[in-house]
Amino acid sequence: MIQVTPGIILDEGEIELSFVRSPAPGGQNVNKVSTAVVLRFNVAHSQSLPDNVRHRLIKLAGKRINQERELLIKASRFRSQVRNREDALARLIELIRKAAEPPKRRIKTQPSAASKKRRVETKRVRSQTKDLRRNIPSKDD
Repeated sequence: MIQVTPGIILDEGEIELSFVRSPAPGGQNVNKVSTAVVLRFNVAHSQSLPDNVRHRLIKLAGKRINQERELLIKASRFRSQVRNREDALARLIELIRKAAEPPKRRIKTQPSAASKKRRVETKRVRSQTKDLRRNIPSKDD
């Protein structure tokens, strides 16, 4: 069990880890050892996540979610399989923690009188600039 927040505990059985060869530099070791980690977490079927967190996680993850609603995290930053595994799990936990925070409600405000005045003034100056660009009629016309 992985403690994400006081209310969210992930079951390790819901997380699938696979190891692949890393595309990162590392000499001959890269060609022989599978150090990169691909973490798969099925967001849609997870029993550990509340519905509101699940929906926010899907929005937060963006392109990292595939059509089966699996979250894919690839970690190949380190040369060690163990450190890449820890990195992938840390990134998953961080994403879930961000999704667990409810978004702050926006408080609608009115523009101040000074900001309205500045906007109108800039419009007036811009209008004058454009007026100066007009063709001046010649005396022959």
